[in-house]
Amino acid sequence: MYIIKVKGVAKIPDYVQLRDDAFTLLAYFRVDRPDKSLDKIGLGEKAAYIMQLVREMPFGQIKKLEF
Repeated sequence: MYIIKVKGVAKIPDYVQLRDDAFTLLAYFRVDRPDKSLDKIGLGEKAAYIMQLVREMPFGQIKKLEF
């Protein structure tokens, strides 16, 4: 699974994309509202770990998630 942090512009907020190994979009959520999206794809228990990575990542970087 991969995570991408996308910088918003003007009125569009910053977003995070979660993609599988085939790079299919699994979740797309605002940086400040991750909970429901992560719960829907079964990663609610890993939300703290994922959001810590998001806070540390620069915008535009793709990072492989290792669980």
